Parts: sequence; structure tokens; C-alpha cells
Amino acid sequence: MSEIDLRGVRKTYAGTTALDDVSLRVRDGEFFTLVGPSGCGKTTTLRLIAGFESPTDGAIRFDGDDVSGVPPEDRNVGVVFQNYALFPHMSVAENVGYGLRFVDGEPRREREKRVPELLELVDLAGMGDRDPAELSGGQQQRVALARALAPGPRLLLLDEPMSALDARLRERLRLQVKRIQSELGITTVYVTHDQEEALAVSDRVAVMNEGRVEQVGPPREVYDRPATRFVASFVGDNNLFEGELVDAVESEASPHETKGSRRLLVRVGETVFEVEATAPAESTPVDAAATDSRSARFDGGSLAFCVRPELLVVGGRENRFTATVRETEFLGETTRAHLDWDGREVIVRVSDPPAAGESVALGFDPADAHVFEC
Repeated sequence: MSEIDLRGVRKTYAGTTALDDVSLRVRDGEFFTLVGPSGCGKTTTLRLIAGFESPTDGAIRFDGDDVSGVPPEDRNVGVVFQNYALFPHMSVAENVGYGLRFVDGEPRREREKRVPELLELVDLAGMGDRDPAELSGGQQQRVALARALAPGPRLLLLDEPMSALDARLRERLRLQVKRIQSELGITTVYVTHDQEEALAVSDRVAVMNEGRVEQVGPPREVYDRPATRFVASFVGDNNLFEGELVDAVESEASPHETKGSRRLLVRVGETVFEVEATAPAESTPVDAAATDSRSARFDGGSLAFCVRPELLVVGGRENRFTATVRETEFLGETTRAHLDWDGREVIVRVSDPPAAGESVALGFDPADAHVFEC
């Protein structure tokens, strides 16, 4: 397998910066996802790893070897594109086996044996004689995956491979892709704009915005402890509060509080909230792979914190405030209620939905707030 290391990578097109000083390390055998809005640089990063583009500055290394100038065909990388790019004049089996023609020393008999094994791996056994046009979108996606895996690549790169599929099929196939990746142990870089998809399948996630990496970490770390305002607002629903720090005191040790945390008093409008914040580390590692979250510096001035909708409690005793229901959305298991609090939108998830126009008292545990710098 292989480890990928990007160091200080920049990419510009006619004076426009697509990537700006990106440093990432993808570990051997890891399922690593680049997630972010359109135009954030995630596909450009993937294309640089594949060798379809060359960096303007910086280095790309596979297992310590600089491959920045190595052409795509010599990188031993399997790629699954957004449109699958299957050959319409070839059968499914011929599509899967196409790349094996170019593998040195691969006898025809071995090729013929490997193709049905791959089709079975992606649950398409017995479909080798079909034309791609006869397959559903999900089946075509799996043919493209089998074709990418056929030559035994050191890396697997997937560029939004499920964006054209319906939601239910995406959910089913993303689990299948994760299962196959786990069985093979192949280092995988996955690109998506779907935050739910990124959280569901990844070992670690890199959240990108405007050509830069905002945060790298395990899915739960990114969700529970967003490093920046952008990450907090992009990854799932969130309630962001911005105010002024009134006071900060060291917390006494308790089973519910993190060692080294502080209790902060933050004034938002006319309301003072008490939140818990973890003390920042004295130094921040340069290695983006090791920097899975950043802590806020809470030494005065403006401060922001966020609270996930599911952590706001109707009738909660701590940090109480009253908001007015504007509208609700029934989501099946829960209802998402949009409320107005002093001109600010607040979102809460509840099982018993309040009526529009109703005043609701909300609260949250200080430990359920996550603090970051403005």
C-alpha cells in the first residue's frame, strides 16, 4: 500500500489560486475524504495526487518519494470519475479488464481469472457479458470501481462517484465502497461535497474552503469540535453564537469536565452564557495530519461558540433563553424547528414539535458548547 504526503502545495490557473499552501498526510490503508463546497479545491487536490495536474509550488510524495513530475500512468493509481467513463463499445468484463492489458507480465489467463473475481467483489457476478448501457447507475458505478481496482493500484482515488445517484442508492453504495476498501486495505482518497457521506465512511476527513484546509480529523472530532466558524457552519446543522468574553476561570475537577478546561462567561446581546472550553495547547504541530483540531485562545475580546441542534434542550435549566418558533420541518425521527431569538436564527431538533409562533424556553449544558476564535 502507500502513504501520501502533500507539503506546501499551491496550484494556480492564469493567476487564480485554486490551492493555497495545502499540507496533508494520508496514512497507509486509510479511507481519507476531502469535503467542502464547490470550488474549494478538493477535486484539484485529487487531480494533483493522480498526476493529471502538476503543482505550481510544493511537493507530493508517495511513501517518501517525490512524484510531482511523474506522469499519471507511472503512479500506479486507480481513479473512479464522477461520470464513470465506461467504454460503451465494450462489455462489462472488457471494461473491468481493460487496465490489465497494460500491466507488465500479466498473462492473459491471469487477466481472465481476475475479472470475474473483481465482479464478484463488487456484487456483479455473472454480468460480465452485459453492455454498460444495460446497467443501472449504481451498477455502472461498481463496474468503474472494479476497473480501477483491476491493475492492483497502490492508491484508489474517487471523485464524487455517487453524485448522480439517488439518496437511498448513495447510502447503500457508500457502505459497499467502504467495505471493499476495508477488505483490500487500499489507501483511498475520496472527494465529496456531501458532509453526511464524508462522516459516514471516512477514517479521517479534511474540510476544505477556498483552496485551504480548515480542519483535519476523525469524523466525530470534526463534528463535535469544529476548528473554525466555517467548519461549524458547513458540517451539519449548528447554532453559532458570537459575543464578548466577560470572565474566565479554571474549572474545578469533576467527572463531567475535561481536565484543563475553563468556564467562560460570554455575553451575547443581553444574555450571558456559561460555556466550558478546553485550554489550548502551548504549541500547534506543523503536520496537518497530527493537527486534528484547534482550540480557541480565550484571553479576552470577541469569542464565538456553537451548540448542535440536538444538544439544545426544551425547558433546559442551564443557559436558558426564550425563542419564538418561526417554522418546523418534519424529518421522520425528529422535527427540525427554526426559531427566532433576538433577530438570530436558532435551530433545535425535537420529537414533540412546537407550533409556529409559540415561545419556547431553551437551554444547554455548558459542556455541550464548543468554543472557537472569531
